[in-house]
This record gives sequence, structure tokens and C-alpha cells, in this order.
Amino acid sequence: MEMTIHNTGALEVAAKELISFAGDEKIFLLYGVMGAGKTTFIQAICKVLNAAGIATSPTFSIVNEYERPGGRIFHFDFYRLKSQTEALDLGYEEYFYSGQYCFIEWPEKISELLPEHYTRIDIKVLNGNERLLTFKKI
Repeated sequence: MEMTIHNTGALEVAAKELISFAGDEKIFLLYGVMGAGKTTFIQAICKVLNAAGIATSPTFSIVNEYERPGGRIFHFDFYRLKSQTEALDLGYEEYFYSGQYCFIEWPEKISELLPEHYTRIDIKVLNGNERLLTFKKI
């Protein structure tokens, strides 16, 4: 599935489409260059999922946790990982296999640890605020 987003105001619509597209899948891998809008899109998704508070980038903490009605959301940013061992030390499996929503930025840093099934989100910068979002179930 592909969607072109012309401005940040359209992200909530895209977030609703993503959640509908994913169905029961709760693991989401986000791919895109630095500044493509991965964290901004996760913020919109968290809002759609009624998360308490505003989602922020977990660049330095690696994982942020947000409460939502009926569960939690785990937001990972693996950009600063130097090795996959750091994800192992974090106990990534407890998060990934918790049955809760997990949104993972920079999943290529832990490619050998990724679950077998997930929803892949590719964000491509077109120009200015325009982005092409591609959703794919794996």
C-alpha cells in the first residue's frame, strides 16, 4: 500500500490507514533517511492509538514506553547502537514478543534480531514536506 503525504496535517489519516492495514500485527519497522519523518509519523500513530502524552525520540534512551488504553506502546530508536549485543542487553525480546505495539526506527541496525512477521514502513522524501509512505506486511 502506498500513500503520498503532502503535509504533517495528513499524518493522522495515514496513521489510521496503517493501523487498519496492519490488522493484528503489532510490530512495525520504519525505514527512511535521517530527517524523513519516522519519529513524526510515530507521534501521529501514538495519537491515533490514544497514547498518554506526546511521543518523543528515544535516540539516547533507545526505547520509550507510552501507556494507552488496553496496553502499552514501545518506541525504539536503534540509530546509536554500535552492535546488536546492545539490543540483546536491553532485553529486546521481552518487548518484541509482548503482544504490545512496537515501533522500531533504524531496524537495519538489528537485522539479525528482527521478528519473522512485521509491518514494514518505508518513508521516502519527495520534496519539502511531501513523503511517500509504503506499507508492506512481511
